[in-house]
Parts: sequence; structure tokens; C-alpha cells
Amino acid sequence: MKALIFAAGKGERMRPLTAHTPKPLLAVGGKPLIVWHLEKLAAIGVREVIVNIAWLADRFPEALGDGSRWNLRLRYSHEGTEPLETGGGLLHALPLLRDGASPQAPFLIVNGDIWTDFDFATLQAQPEGLAHLVLVDNPPQHPRGDFGLAADGCVFPCPDSPASEPLHALTFAGIGIYRPAILDGWRAIIGDAAGATLAPPRFGLTPLLRAAMERGAIRGQHHAGVWTDVGTPERLAELDARLLATGT
Repeated sequence: MKALIFAAGKGERMRPLTAHTPKPLLAVGGKPLIVWHLEKLAAIGVREVIVNIAWLADRFPEALGDGSRWNLRLRYSHEGTEPLETGGGLLHALPLLRDGASPQAPFLIVNGDIWTDFDFATLQAQPEGLAHLVLVDNPPQHPRGDFGLAADGCVFPCPDSPASEPLHALTFAGIGIYRPAILDGWRAIIGDAAGATLAPPRFGLTPLLRAAMERGAIRGQHHAGVWTDVGTPERLAELDARLLATGT
């Protein structure tokens, strides 16, 4: 199985730390965030990882090289000067994910700006439906969550109404196994949203996931362990201190 790490964002909420360092290359516990992922991916037998890059793109090959130190082959999906968002980034990286693989082979995707103790080995190599997502308890900065998780593992959109009941909602962890068909019909789903008509197109993955959820095509699991969305300098510092204190 191949993997894709989303690492193209500008990390604007992390300024000034990200003025000269992409967020996935910021260090916690003595090594860059993205390296924690590379080590976990190598440990479960992944041998090729695609890293999508845009902001300060040259810093990634400088820091990570070709991946051989982790017994990986790293390839870079360069999106240009402006990130293509998650959906556009996946579409742009798809030729690399399919290169040398079956056209419909599933792949693992992980956000480059999270840290977790989730065991990637528990993910299904062949997901039911179009994707299998990892969901976590809602963090303080995102109390309403993203999606609901049924007892049978089906993931469904949560109501958008401010009055909706958030108790059963969970937060998407930025980790999942996807089939390439998640992109089928993306243009009809995205419509004329800003960026969708650009070349290459720029759009988010969430609308595609929601559309698939409405067809019952997305499954998931709940991870009750440690997970951090490293979205601010404060959360980065807290995570770094915790990892150094525990020697993780």
C-alpha cells in the first residue's frame, strides 16, 4: 500500500514559526511532525510515500531526502506556489499513487500537521465502501465535531444547524484509507465553487466525503487515544513538552 501525506499548507495560524519552516517540519519530541508519520508508515510495511508540497516546497527534500533512511521511497507532488487544498491535492497526486499500482488500489492518507498514538496497523487494507476514516473525541477548539459514527461503523454527516445536538459527533483525525473512486464525479459535486475551475483545480475533500456518506459509502472507527491537531504555536509547545517529558 502507498501513502499520501498532506503537507502543502501555508500554516498561517502558526506564524512566525512557519515563515521559514513548513508546519509538518516543525519539531516535537525531538523530530519533525512528519517524521513521526514516516516512521509509523514504515513500521506497517508501507514502502512508498507521496508528500504533497507547495509552501516552502524545497525544504521537504532538503530535510527528508529520498526516504531511504526510513526504508521508504519518498516522492513529492509539487502543487506550485499555492496549495490545492485536500481534494485538489489528492487529484494532483493521484498519478503518483497509481504509478506501479492497480488503478483501484486503496491508499492511506494522513495529515502532516497532526500527532497521534494511533496504530496505523489497525486500518483495513481493503476498506468497505470508498473510504475508512479515523475519528477522535472532539478537542476543545472543535467541540461540535465533524461526523457521526454509527454502531455498525457507518460514518454520516452531522447536522449543520447551530441548534443540532453535538453529543454524538466526533472529529475527523485526518487519517484514513481511501479508494481512488472517492474522486469520481468530483466536478459535479464541487460545482462552481471558487478554485474548482482553475488548472489545476483547487477544492476540498470534505464535500466528496459528505456526498459519499449520504450514499452509505464511508466507514470509520473511533480512536480514544492521544491525538493533537497542531494548529497553533501554543498547541505545538504543549505537545513538545509532553513528548519530551514522557520520552515517547
